[in-house]
Amino acid sequence: METESVRSEISGRSRRSSRHRHNTHRSTRSTKSQRKDCVDNTMAPFQTSVNINPEGRDGQEVIEVQILPQDENWGENTTAVTGNTSEGSQSMEDVSNWPIESDNGLGCSRYFGTTVALGLCFVSFVSPLAMVVLPKIGFFPGLTDNQAIQPSQRIQLLACTAECKGILLSLAFKLVLLAIGVWAIFLRPKYAIFPRIFVFRAMMLVTLAVCTFSYWLFYFVQITEATKALAVGEEAVDYSSLVSYVSSFADSLLFVHYAAIILIEIRHLEPVYYIKIVRSPDGESRSYAIGQLSIQRAAVWVLQKYYTEFTIYNPYLEKIPISKSQRKAQSSIKFYEVDSNTNASSGQARSGGSCSGSTRRRDSGSAHNERYYEEAERERRVRKRRARLHTAAEDAFAHVRRVRLSHAGGGALGPREAAQAVFPSLARALQKYLRATRQQPRHSADSVLAHLARCLSQDASPRAFLEPFLIEGPVLAAEQEARPIQCWSLISDELLARPLADNIEFQLRQGDISLICSIKQLPKFSLSEEVVDPKSNRFILRLNSETSV
Repeated sequence: METESVRSEISGRSRRSSRHRHNTHRSTRSTKSQRKDCVDNTMAPFQTSVNINPEGRDGQEVIEVQILPQDENWGENTTAVTGNTSEGSQSMEDVSNWPIESDNGLGCSRYFGTTVALGLCFVSFVSPLAMVVLPKIGFFPGLTDNQAIQPSQRIQLLACTAECKGILLSLAFKLVLLAIGVWAIFLRPKYAIFPRIFVFRAMMLVTLAVCTFSYWLFYFVQITEATKALAVGEEAVDYSSLVSYVSSFADSLLFVHYAAIILIEIRHLEPVYYIKIVRSPDGESRSYAIGQLSIQRAAVWVLQKYYTEFTIYNPYLEKIPISKSQRKAQSSIKFYEVDSNTNASSGQARSGGSCSGSTRRRDSGSAHNERYYEEAERERRVRKRRARLHTAAEDAFAHVRRVRLSHAGGGALGPREAAQAVFPSLARALQKYLRATRQQPRHSADSVLAHLARCLSQDASPRAFLEPFLIEGPVLAAEQEARPIQCWSLISDELLARPLADNIEFQLRQGDISLICSIKQLPKFSLSEEVVDPKSNRFILRLNSETSV
């Protein structure tokens, strides 16, 4: 009895589940057949929620699947797009599931080096002013409060003659020019975090620190010797000599600034190497001439070129659909065990291997034919939908005429209202073109409406409106790449702080995108002058009856 009750319960549950699947299928088909008139933000027509409960009734695993329809179809039709069937797969249409690199650890490391450099520059810049002002404010008691010094001698010791005043004026102009140079060249936001130290920058900071420490050391030595000389009644260093000493310190700071400009800003401007950048997923490449940089600085230079000159990478174009005939041909391939013990089985295996090899050759030949015709069909469909999009945009813009407020009637609309009024007439053609070119995730309904309103307010042409959809922009133009910090991994066999050399390769990686960079040295050129005699530029005509001349 218990067995029969369990069987009846299982059969009843299977009938209920089959009716539930049938009703769900009918509701899904009815939902797909409905047309929606609203305009929303995204293009995903459905969201799928999967709940797995391993502890169901009677110890059985229960899987609940819910399909939630959304009113987010701004193209007036609905298309359900499913992902792969693997547990770890994701739908290419759901961009929100893509991993985004975090910027952990960049808060302190981004400003630590800049803070140290600014602190050292500030100390070096203030040091000449402090050296000039300290004796005047009585910071050294041995020079001002010494009882052995007469007041007249004290006044003469701290007096500034005309030559001293000229040196002070020259010192002021030097410091002003130095401040302007530091502000224009080095006081800029830091746009990259290097994994290794920047050798030339660190060398200049060490030179600046040694220069400042040396001048302060000799400054205190001169003050100490002057105090001892005054104590015994000997002649000491006066204020004019200190001013000359400080002026030489300002000259040294200017020369350090000049050397920093040469090594950091000018040295790499002359092209020395040729670099080729290949993007791994789609094989797009660029070639540039680059100067003498370190590997890590060259990587930053490559990323700047990548974000401004490479086209947007579209991962959806890499998934080429497989036709039914090709899928059937792949399923018909048989594999045989070659390593067999008996002679009969080995003969059968050889015959089977030869058959499978010929079948594989035929399948490979049909595969590239199928690929060729599918790509040709896709290009034809894209051209057709582009033509329809051009026509729809021109018709939509033809209904909008810009008028001034003084001559406008009561029915005049603003840019946003006018864009919402004409958008339904071109939305269907635009979405079909975006589907054909796999650009749906990059353009939402709100962004298209905002772009249309901006084009209408600026009295732009239909082709100007279609430019973001028809022409591939740089990587930085994509909304998904508009992040304040881009995290990349630099892979190289050489030390990253070393300069570039011939036949060096390094790789930049971010998620599925990889930039492979190859370095080649530019050749050296030897030019020689060749003088052509003007008398040799004479020609005669050899007429022939068989020729047309």
